[in-house]
Amino acid sequence: MSELFEVKKVDKKFYEEKLKDFLPEKIIDIHTHVWTDERPREQDARTVSWPSMVAATNPIEDLLETYNLMFPGKNVTPMIFGTLPNGISLDAENEYVKDCAFKHNFPSLIFSDPAWRAEEYEKKIIEGSFLGAKSYLTMADKNIPDDEITIFDFFPRHQLDILDKHGWIMMLHIPRSGRLKDPKNLAQIIEIDKKYPNIKLIVAHVGRAYCNEDIGNAFNILKETQKVYFDFSANTNDWIFERLIDAVGPKRILFGSDMPILRMRSRRIIENNAYINLVPKGLYGDVSADSHMRELEEKEAEKITFFMYEEIDAFRRASKKTGMSSKDIEDIFYNNSKQIIDNAKDIK
Repeated sequence: MSELFEVKKVDKKFYEEKLKDFLPEKIIDIHTHVWTDERPREQDARTVSWPSMVAATNPIEDLLETYNLMFPGKNVTPMIFGTLPNGISLDAENEYVKDCAFKHNFPSLIFSDPAWRAEEYEKKIIEGSFLGAKSYLTMADKNIPDDEITIFDFFPRHQLDILDKHGWIMMLHIPRSGRLKDPKNLAQIIEIDKKYPNIKLIVAHVGRAYCNEDIGNAFNILKETQKVYFDFSANTNDWIFERLIDAVGPKRILFGSDMPILRMRSRRIIENNAYINLVPKGLYGDVSADSHMRELEEKEAEKITFFMYEEIDAFRRASKKTGMSSKDIEDIFYNNSKQIIDNAKDIK
């Protein structure tokens, strides 16, 4: 097969000089999306548009080829789940994930609908051999204003009862414009930690704290939790990573990518408390309508490597500043996720 994308000299140099020796030989990517339906998704006002510019689909073969191209010499295992259905059959998406997981012996999560009753929810997870669930704020009732959506609107408590009963994984993309510092989000994360002690709660993207202003006093509160994990998928803020490491230590941090969007050639900057993805001009079509995208031309564009590399390098810088050991890095990129996955399998 032809290469999925080009690996340029700038990419090879970046990987060899900054990442190859930093990364352990075995890696678990705890946060990946796979799907094959090429029909355009309905654009939901509650989501940003730029991820759809990177890949129309991400079949399992593309995901594995991405790892081969980006991580030569490394063994990468993904935990897989579907993408936002938005007009596409949720059952069909989950069926594809189930088939991929069975074929490749990969851990997987169901993409769940808050409308499912407890019995239905439990049955679907068991029959699909999933290890838990991923859901998203767009699954909440459309009549709820964007900034009034709560975690329990798309992960209702009767479903959390099931996750807790089995000790399953909950992959959480938090809602609300306040992101990680939002008091309602923090209160509900604390509630889940206390009332559902068997749930393996993973707060994705470090709680969407992409900018320094997104954390407020969140880490002072969340450092008191006992079982809340954080993946740093699609996040390149090393300052945030340093605070995360200081708050919860290396045992509750997980590597995740949010593939396929980490295939993007991008360097992220922060302006006016908002993130902006700098991308080569013309590579992703017309990006003018998306405030999170900005194009670079010619020589500056040629310096841009993969979003994946930028994310990992940001964590590398944070780990260096906080004095993490090679064992800590191995835990974050492999051992912590393996333990969560193995425990979810055992309790099932």
